[in-house]
Amino acid sequence: MSGEGKVVCVTGASGFIASWLVKLLLEHGYTVKATVRNPDDPKIKHLHELDGAKERLPLFKANLLEEGSFDSAVDGCEGVFHTASPVIMSANDPQAELIDPAVKGTLNVLRSCAKVQSVKRVVITSSVVSALFNGKPLNPDVVVDETWFSDPSFCKESKLWYHLSKTLAEEAAWRFAKEKGIDLVTLHPGFVIGPILQSTLNFSVEMIFSLINGNN
Repeated sequence: MSGEGKVVCVTGASGFIASWLVKLLLEHGYTVKATVRNPDDPKIKHLHELDGAKERLPLFKANLLEEGSFDSAVDGCEGVFHTASPVIMSANDPQAELIDPAVKGTLNVLRSCAKVQSVKRVVITSSVVSALFNGKPLNPDVVVDETWFSDPSFCKESKLWYHLSKTLAEEAAWRFAKEKGIDLVTLHPGFVIGPILQSTLNFSVEMIFSLINGNN
């Protein structure tokens, strides 16, 4: 796969999955327009150090809650990888800390994509939690497929706010993509572990470290 001469966008580029995605895209010759909350944050130093970053990794400041914030990053891209979304299992204000950034952020990215004729496909990093939590029994005979969605009411009653944010964001994404004719793909990872490119731990790795260290 050669991406020479092709331009793509990765949102939330400093995250665990996104950092590896940026690295692999650069290795295959793509120009990657990457969005971050603060281009001057020292925590994104690892992005500047990637092979090809100096020549093919322009960084863009973007805010999930600001409509139009992703316009310049998406402009001219063939593909858009939307990975930016808060990962918080315990929130003081679930609506402000999780649900709004996930849902409004996803729609703001898609609105920017809808303005650009060059975008051929949008790939959204959703989560397995947007499929599994609907109250149905999960026994060895059950096959979880693309027909499964978590039930927002079940998530609310169970106070599963992160699960609710990912479920509502994906539902909103599919509705918008259908209305605007956007070629959309959603991915549903579970635990995300492996070598770390950034200077901070992601949620899954932090959980593993806690277990190793004997913390609950």
